[in-house]
Amino acid sequence: MDRYTAASYKASKLITTTYSTSFGLSIRLFAASLRPHIYAIYGFVRIADEIVDTYKGANQRDLLNNLEAEIKQTLRSGYSTNPIIHAFASTARQFAIDNTLITPFFESMRMDLVPQHFDQKRYETYIYGSAEVVGLMCLKIFTNHTSLYDSLKTGAKHLGAAYQKINFLRDIAADAKGLGRWYFPIGSFETFDKDAKNTIEKDIEHDLALAAKAIAKLPSSSRKAVQLSYQYYRELLKIIKQTSSASLKQNRLRVNDLKKAALFLRNSLGRESD
Repeated sequence: MDRYTAASYKASKLITTTYSTSFGLSIRLFAASLRPHIYAIYGFVRIADEIVDTYKGANQRDLLNNLEAEIKQTLRSGYSTNPIIHAFASTARQFAIDNTLITPFFESMRMDLVPQHFDQKRYETYIYGSAEVVGLMCLKIFTNHTSLYDSLKTGAKHLGAAYQKINFLRDIAADAKGLGRWYFPIGSFETFDKDAKNTIEKDIEHDLALAAKAIAKLPSSSRKAVQLSYQYYRELLKIIKQTSSASLKQNRLRVNDLKKAALFLRNSLGRESD
């Protein structure tokens, strides 16, 4: 079983590094003992995203329901023939990640199965399940059953929310035009303008400010890695703020590889940046 579990974590790492170069860089700054568990969480989240974002078969909902059922069964049994699920469940069992975090995640994923315009309540519910609970899963690993988890929960939720809202802005065209989704509870894709953009950006800045206070209190085994991801998303937000609403509706923005490398180097050497 140990060999299979080790191979399952390697599979999760492959999924992570294939889909996200920036997140893959951040993970390199975690203590070695934490990395497999962060890969496991990302791998699990990624395959759920694939079902709702990429796969177009009529059995989308069945696949998502089956994924949730298998994960919950594996939490009980400790074994799955799917290596991504096996790795996630192994991590979840070790760090007490239970259905109070897993169930809301799948509830949010189901919201993505049909095109829709989100109101305020559904927007908040979606962000909690799709992003905040993922931050809480990671925080379980960072704090390893200590009281620090409770004191940093709010900051972790704000960090996850900020990342998700920045992703919404970055992907606004693809979500609206390609998938029929309008996540923001203000306006619509057609009416999205400078004022709406500024309102969303201010909300994100509030989330980031609260998250920064929590990041400073993380254990040294995770602080540099989370700080790097925070700086990456701050840089992405900076680029978004410098881009007009009209251009944002046409182009997907990104942080260039040179800037990513500079942020990684700065953090790996222990220097902090605003």
